[in-house]
Amino acid sequence: MSSSRDKITVVGAGNVGAACAAWLAERDLGDIVLVDIPATKEMPKGKALDLLQVGPISNFNTRLTGATSYDETASSDVCVITAGVPRKPGMSREDLVAINQGIVKEVTQKLAQQSPNAILINVTNPLDTMTLVSYKASGFPKTRVMGQAGVLDSARMRAFIAQELNVAVESVNAAVLGGHGDEMVPLARYSTLAGVPVSHFIAADRLKAIMDRTRKGGGELVSLLGTSAWFAPGAAAGFMVEAILKDKKIVVPCSAYLEGEYGLSGMCFGVPCKLGRNGIEQILEFPLNEDEKSQLKKSADLVADTMKVLK
Repeated sequence: MSSSRDKITVVGAGNVGAACAAWLAERDLGDIVLVDIPATKEMPKGKALDLLQVGPISNFNTRLTGATSYDETASSDVCVITAGVPRKPGMSREDLVAINQGIVKEVTQKLAQQSPNAILINVTNPLDTMTLVSYKASGFPKTRVMGQAGVLDSARMRAFIAQELNVAVESVNAAVLGGHGDEMVPLARYSTLAGVPVSHFIAADRLKAIMDRTRKGGGELVSLLGTSAWFAPGAAAGFMVEAILKDKKIVVPCSAYLEGEYGLSGMCFGVPCKLGRNGIEQILEFPLNEDEKSQLKKSADLVADTMKVLK
């Protein structure tokens, strides 16, 4: 690995991890280690080699390494955790807690040992609860541990709005806060087309349908694919890595550890965050009306219920 380049570790060489690594490699953001458990044998090396050979076609010089040992991840700048059991049809996010808690805790401890100055981005579900597990297991400041949720959820809403209005996605902004689950909170007031609230362009019933589809976006894909989505989640995590390494100061919804923001404490929850080289550099508090506050509380209560399953 070149010492002059940033180093990114992606834990989990499955669908989401490989999609994230591909997205990152295409943008030449740094050298990448794709790590998985020893039981996968040579698979991480194979995927890394396959991606390396895309370089001459897509004109990137990213160096990719596949590994089953965390020694290869030493001195990483950013680590993305995708390891865990994916959601299956009929399985709630809560069903995943018992299995994935152990996985995320062990992975986080190994990463923290090898890269004590890294920033951690969790993608493993149930997202907010596993981000809390990672925060506690790492011992890192809360600014350096976050969950990828709102970037994906708002991207889904933006895609649906752009499709509805037949406009470029670049013209659409969407705000989705709350827990990464069916009680997430799409904020219509803060979702805009060219700076104007989308409610001016979309009938109330159609906008409600879009918001409902956004909330159930993960479940819709599970029913179609038979497993969790991977292209968009991988790209969303990659987007966060890019924002951090390029010190973009971009404001996006992320799962962050809260200490009083939005009236919540002791949990990781989806809120607007400014991402830069230091990780979460600021949490922004949007003014909410009573209905939005009620929805956010309902979402927080659901996350709190999931947290109760933790051992």
